[in-house]
Amino acid sequence: MEEVQQGGSDLKKAISNDYLLIIFGSVLVGLSYNLFLLPARLAAGGVSGISTITYELYGFNPAYIQWLVNIPLFILAIILAGKDFSMKSLVGTMFVPFTIWLTGGLELGVQDPLLSSIYGGIILGIGLGIVYRGNGSTGGTALIAQILRKFTGISSGFAQLIVDGAVVLTSALIFDFELALFALMSIYVTSKVIDFVQLRTSPQKLILIITEREEEVRTIIRDEIDRGLTKLRVTGGHSNRERTMILCVAEQAEAVYLKKMLNEKEPSSFVIFVNASEILGHGFSKERIYE
Repeated sequence: MEEVQQGGSDLKKAISNDYLLIIFGSVLVGLSYNLFLLPARLAAGGVSGISTITYELYGFNPAYIQWLVNIPLFILAIILAGKDFSMKSLVGTMFVPFTIWLTGGLELGVQDPLLSSIYGGIILGIGLGIVYRGNGSTGGTALIAQILRKFTGISSGFAQLIVDGAVVLTSALIFDFELALFALMSIYVTSKVIDFVQLRTSPQKLILIITEREEEVRTIIRDEIDRGLTKLRVTGGHSNRERTMILCVAEQAEAVYLKKMLNEKEPSSFVIFVNASEILGHGFSKERIYE
C-alpha cells in the first residue's frame, strides 16, 4: 500500500514539474517575441510570424491573433495527439499570448535584425526546449511540429525548422525579403537551441582507454580523479590481441587532469575523449556512493 501511495505521489510530482516547465518556457517564448522579434519586424515562422505580419499590415494585437489561430490547432491536437498532450499544450497556448499581452510595453531598444534574429532565436529556443521537456507545446506551428515529431520520429528542432521554414518562405512573398532571410537565421538558431536544451548537453566527458596495463590505469583513475570505471575485454582488429577497454565518465576539469596523468604514466594507452550529452547515475545526477 505504501509503495502504491509513493508511486502516486511521484507521478503527481512529475506532472506538476511538467506544468511548471511548460509555464516557464512559455513565458520565455513570449518575451523573445516582444523583446526581439516584433521590434525588428521578424516573422520568424509559426503563428508568431503570422501575428507579426498582421500587426504590420493592420495593427492587430499579436496576442489576440495568436489566441484566434491556436483554437483550431488545439482541436487538431486533441484529435491526433491525445488528451494529456493537449491539456499541457493548452497551458502553453494560453501562456504565450498572455505573456505577449502582459509585456506589450516592455522594450530593450534592440531593433537590429541581426542581433534580434540571434538573441531572439536563442531565447525562443530555450523557451521551446523547456516546454518540450515538459512534454507540452506552445500551440501554433510548434504544436504541428510536435505532432510531426510524434508520427515521424524526427527531432523536435528539425520538425520546428521544417514547419517554420515553410511559413517564413511564404511570408517572404508579402514581406521584406531581407527580413525574411534574418527570420530564417533566427529559426535555424532556435532549432539548434531546442535540441541543445532537450539533450541537456553537459561538460562531462566519456573517456575510453584501451590498454594492456589495466591495473595501472585503474589506479590512476581511482587515486587521481576519484571516479568509477567499467572494464571490457576487446580484441585488436589488426593484431588480434586481447586488451582491456576502460570506460570512465568525468567532469571537464577532471578529464583534462586525467589526460595529463595518462600522458605521463601510461603513454602507450589509446585514449578517446567524447562529449557526453547527458549523464544519469550516481556521481552525477545522484549522490556518489562508494562500495
